Amino acid sequence: DLHSFPTRRSSDLEPALAQAAFLGIGAYTTALTTKAGLPFGLAFLLSGAVTFLVGIVLGFPALRVQKHYLAFVTLAFAVLAWLVFRNEQWLTGGVMGVSDIRRPSLFGIPLRHHVSFYWFVLGITAALTFVFWWIIRSPWGRAFTALRENPIRAESLGIDVRLYTLLAFAIGCAYGGFAGSLYASLVEFIDPNPFALGQSFLYLLMVVIGGAGSFAGPFIGAAVAVLLPEWLRFAEGYYLLIYATAVMVLMAVCPGGIAGLFVRLFAIRNRTQAATSAADPVGASRSEAAL
Repeated sequence: DLHSFPTRRSSDLEPALAQAAFLGIGAYTTALTTKAGLPFGLAFLLSGAVTFLVGIVLGFPALRVQKHYLAFVTLAFAVLAWLVFRNEQWLTGGVMGVSDIRRPSLFGIPLRHHVSFYWFVLGITAALTFVFWWIIRSPWGRAFTALRENPIRAESLGIDVRLYTLLAFAIGCAYGGFAGSLYASLVEFIDPNPFALGQSFLYLLMVVIGGAGSFAGPFIGAAVAVLLPEWLRFAEGYYLLIYATAVMVLMAVCPGGIAGLFVRLFAIRNRTQAATSAADPVGASRSEAAL
């Protein structure tokens, strides 16, 4: 996600609202190239590369502005991309979409069955997650962390703030393209509706709920945003009201998201244990000896 790289504090989140557009660019790239005869593996990589380049082109003007103005720029791009998906019938098929998208095969084994394709997607997700983890712990990741903690100090240490912010933005765009590529192969038919602006708000909600700036936050937020409405189906017509109320209460109680809530709980526990050890050093030493 665009917000999953640790370049901003969760309380200082710059809302980017174009992730659905990058998902759509990746989906249409895979759909059109595979129908033209390109293997899925190359189409998948091409989807990530195209969205990475589009992210760089968009990032140059977008990242010159901050806060709400960045949201306006990315919002405008999301609307523009959706209009292209809907109106350029010669390229995207317009409202009729693109159909008969072939699912890939793995080492000659077709992945037509839903369970087989699920494991395939899970494997790619695990690989992309590992790459994400490696990036965060690489010198790039340390630069991202420095930007999150104090951009002015990071710049004084020789870190190119604009370059690394642009790089984080473009990598997030590439991940959106990879997701769109998998989505196109999953549903085997795409039209403009799944890439409308409302989906970008949903993705932003996932990040905010899970915890922006944390590694596990987007995963937690996605699980909650997808599963919670299903768990509330018993409420029938009121489930959306309950869902919205639950999200607002969570944001009021823990602005750092669910991941931030766990961090706070662990910190409170550690402080409590430290206070107990300081008040009763003999008991603490006995406990350590027993362990």
